[in-house]
Amino acid sequence: MTMAPELQFSLLTEPIIRYRRASDGETVKVCLPELFVALAVDQVHDYPSLRPHQRHPWHAFLVQLAAIALHQAERTAVFETVQEWRDALLALTPDDPDGAAWCLVSPPDRPALLQAPAVGGGVLDWKSEAYAADEIDMLVTSKNHDLKGSRARRAQPEDWLFALLSLQTQEGFLGAGNYGISRMNGGFASKPGVGVAAVGLPGVRWVRDIAALLARRDQTAEAHGLQDEGGLALVWLAPWDGLGSLSFAKLDPFYIEICRRLRLRCIDGKIMSVGTGSKAARIAAKELNGLTGDAWTPIDVEGGKALTITSNGFNYKLVSELMFGGKYQSPTAHNLDQPVSGSSLIFITQGITRGQGKTEGYHERRVPISPKVRGLLITNQKAQLERISGQRIAAIGEVRKLLWLALAVLFANGNSGDSTEGNKAKASKFSAPFEAAEDTRFFDDLNEEMEAADPGAQRLQWLLGLVNRAESVLTAAFNAGPRSGIQKYRAQSAALSRFHGGLRSDKFPIPDLVNHYRQQTIKRQEETSEHA
Repeated sequence: MTMAPELQFSLLTEPIIRYRRASDGETVKVCLPELFVALAVDQVHDYPSLRPHQRHPWHAFLVQLAAIALHQAERTAVFETVQEWRDALLALTPDDPDGAAWCLVSPPDRPALLQAPAVGGGVLDWKSEAYAADEIDMLVTSKNHDLKGSRARRAQPEDWLFALLSLQTQEGFLGAGNYGISRMNGGFASKPGVGVAAVGLPGVRWVRDIAALLARRDQTAEAHGLQDEGGLALVWLAPWDGLGSLSFAKLDPFYIEICRRLRLRCIDGKIMSVGTGSKAARIAAKELNGLTGDAWTPIDVEGGKALTITSNGFNYKLVSELMFGGKYQSPTAHNLDQPVSGSSLIFITQGITRGQGKTEGYHERRVPISPKVRGLLITNQKAQLERISGQRIAAIGEVRKLLWLALAVLFANGNSGDSTEGNKAKASKFSAPFEAAEDTRFFDDLNEEMEAADPGAQRLQWLLGLVNRAESVLTAAFNAGPRSGIQKYRAQSAALSRFHGGLRSDKFPIPDLVNHYRQQTIKRQEETSEHA
């Protein structure tokens, strides 16, 4: 067994990170300062090795790191050269001028990237070993059904980098000795990534978010009791014995945290990891409920806690609330007044749903922001958007409810009084895809109304389309209803009658539809009278 040199895989000098170049699609390998230069000129198309659930941690890391370096250098504009970035990053670790804190592998008693020095210097008694990069990632899946584990046994250094970052900046509580991060609401919660970006490549968003963080730095420090100057920004620089926690009040507003005692080692040319538990969380922030000033975390104002993603993910109801409602305080990265350089904007939501000892899916959604919507948001006219989106959400709910009732009649062989559990379950099963389909098109339809010359007419057309789509779900379910003789036609006729009768009832809570169908009835009666 051959041990590697003491310092290996430096992000400051070694081409560890791969990205696809925007100009020609060529894949290139660069060090971190070279990547920053490429991002600044918007030449990064994507990262071939980055897995979906690692996208937000990687973006946040690049933004926070650049913002920390720029603040210390007393400037707001990004550096233009590789050497400037290298010098600025190295200046963040004055106690390690050889760059040990930027290496994936360094002696255990010294900091390594996202790895705290082990007090006492030894890791020989650390029992948790991993030989595949994805073994240390934060994903936990039931019986390996969602995403197979321990597959990355031929991992490159960048795979270890992304997995390490995912673990240290978005993991939660996972049993005794395995504490989670400070930037989420409790050990079984999740860390969301919510922000705004210009349509296009990641470099523009990177520059925008850096500017947003720097502009609100003083405000973030004051609001959360953090150190505007002299605070600990790179948490992995501080030695960790696993017994105590760092004081939250001593951190920098842009702090990049770690949550686990883990060290990477290089044996026979291959990276592996060793880890051990701790008696306390790395940062003492349990009572904060995730209110840490994170630039991508919305805050539930009334509840006084950070947003936690449920198994429903970022459905149209939650995203509407995040964009237009008053329940959540928008995070720093959800800024709309930064220059766009002629591009349209999208609202981005990302995150993993976590539970006790498991994860329940990665969720990501990108919602276009139309020019008029952006204008209303910038001028703090959310009320109009909240009202319109709320009306649409309510309309979908009412039409789905009516669809459910009609389906229940169908499965009860046309008998509206038959409400057995089996029929209810079938009605729920067949009506669920209707709402799921409306979810996928919700914001495109909303933008059409907002940009329309006649919003009222556009809204009515949307309502009529909503009814047509619901009726299509109902008629498609006929094949699952009664199939024999007269019973079949009786059930189908009764279901359609329940559906259309409900739409025309004075009690139906969508007046625009009731009035429309009433006017249609009157018009047909007049035409019949004329022909008679």
